[in-house]
Amino acid sequence: MQLRALELVDFRSYEHARVDLESGGSLFVGPNGEGKTNLVEAVGYLATLTSHRVAAGAPLVRRGAERAVLRGVVARGDRETVLEVELNPGRANRARLNRAPVPRPREVLGTVRTVLFAPEDLALVKGDPAERRRFLDELLVARTPRLAAVRADYDRVLRQRNALLKTAGLAVRAGGGDLRTLDVWDAHLARTGAELLAARLDLVAVLGPLVDKAYAAVSGGRGPTLLDYRSSLGADDVVSTDREVLAAAMSAALAAARRSELERGVTLVGPHRDELALGIGDLPARGYASHGESWSLALALRLASYDLLRSEGPADGEPVLVLDDVFAELDVHRRARLGELVSEAEQVLVTAAVAADVPDALAGARFDVADGAVRRVC
Repeated sequence: MQLRALELVDFRSYEHARVDLESGGSLFVGPNGEGKTNLVEAVGYLATLTSHRVAAGAPLVRRGAERAVLRGVVARGDRETVLEVELNPGRANRARLNRAPVPRPREVLGTVRTVLFAPEDLALVKGDPAERRRFLDELLVARTPRLAAVRADYDRVLRQRNALLKTAGLAVRAGGGDLRTLDVWDAHLARTGAELLAARLDLVAVLGPLVDKAYAAVSGGRGPTLLDYRSSLGADDVVSTDREVLAAAMSAALAAARRSELERGVTLVGPHRDELALGIGDLPARGYASHGESWSLALALRLASYDLLRSEGPADGEPVLVLDDVFAELDVHRRARLGELVSEAEQVLVTAAVAADVPDALAGARFDVADGAVRRVC
């Protein structure tokens, strides 16, 4: 798969921009604040329908504009697909494939496949568990797009169950309350939660060896690494990836936690409370890893994701690898090793403030980014 062209209308700092891309490396160079990251953020949005920088859509629309439009021309073999996403803050976003509207934007997931590494990824190692859960879920959807619906269903059921817990808790404390409706929502949460949990467990099992291999390559042989999925159900209840077994375990855990949940008005059991623990050697990465080790581990998570998607995807579906302002944070040895690791990728998009920071192994098309414009120079 190749991204042949990217077009932005009223996205971030760009009133209008179009970039024609090729296979191999493409380097975007310019001072900080000129819009390099905006370009690769748009590529990531076409792939995931989310931004790696902000949670809301409003900051993505250029100031003074009502909406933003992203277009990508995607080539698989001799077939091209035009993907368009329209961002409408405060209203529903829209998506089109080859100019034809789709019923729900998430139906375009999988048209563009990317793996993006950016400075924000340091939070995968040093940040809260929510960062690592998001990493897993986004990779799940990239790996199996239908899981976007499972994730959306789980979030919807969780919101409704939390709302019911608040009202039911008040009723119970007042001496009344009918909890039969809560039983129904428990069943819904257990079913969707088991589906999401099983997919995460399978992903971590496959990803672990790939992360260990990538970390050794980036860091020069140090390690090993550890990925340990810790479920809120407890280790004794997560002994299988069978959906029915996990649903039964989650139903039992919800029943055991009901009194506490009614008192607090929030769901205490489920994938939204789980953690992906990371380690280097015998120590947890969070709190013990140095800055360089943390960078290497975060990068290894992304490189492992890339290897997984490349190995499992269709023959013409190799993901686009995006490295946003990565090389400035790495020493010269790690830069060289990373360049060698990704030099054989079908398509790599790289941003840098200084072109000399990027290894020669990634030499290719170069674009200068300045004053709201993108200009190819070689």
